Amino acid sequence: MQERAARTRQALLEAAADEFAERGYDGASLQRVVWRATTSMGSLTFHFGSKTALAEEVRLAGRARFVRRLEGLAAATDPLRGLRTLIGSLARLVHEDPFVRAARRLEADRPEGAPPLAEAWLPVLRGLLDRADGAHRLRPGVSTEDAVALLAHLAEGAMASHDATPDAVWEIVLHGLAAERPGRTGRAGRTGGAGRTGGAGRTGRTVSMWCGSEPT
Repeated sequence: MQERAARTRQALLEAAADEFAERGYDGASLQRVVWRATTSMGSLTFHFGSKTALAEEVRLAGRARFVRRLEGLAAATDPLRGLRTLIGSLARLVHEDPFVRAARRLEADRPEGAPPLAEAWLPVLRGLLDRADGAHRLRPGVSTEDAVALLAHLAEGAMASHDATPDAVWEIVLHGLAAERPGRTGRAGRTGGAGRTGGAGRTGRTVSMWCGSEPT
């Protein structure tokens, strides 16, 4: 009996996550949640009691999944590559996990008393930028505060968008943030390599210079 009740509860949570993610708090229907979960209204009220309680359970589950995905990203070997990985991971998680989508939607619909998900990922983003700055990986004149503001906007846009951010966008962003590596500046111009390989060749070399590990 307990196992069956646990299955019913999980089915209701999954159905509610889809419903809240699609329609928000006010638009969500408990009747549709019951229909999605193929159970009864009595089961829903037994397990959760109210729409507010159900929404809070979904929000907490989404937040927990979100935080688990962030674990380990702060320790990326290359902090600039880690920034791209972080924002890509945030976007994929929001697009792929209905609990995380529901948590973001519920946070927007009912902001009172619910800490935003940004409180979980912004410290990771800031930590990576601080590490890049400490390793002299940021271009001179780039402040970490300005970089946090820029990347936070990009992260929010990537999570809200239905399309993946093109690689070319990240190349431009990282180029603007990253310092030139010693001994690499202007090499293509001196050897004439840029003229032989064209723009694609320049982009390929620059990406390895901005994003890759330190040369050995």
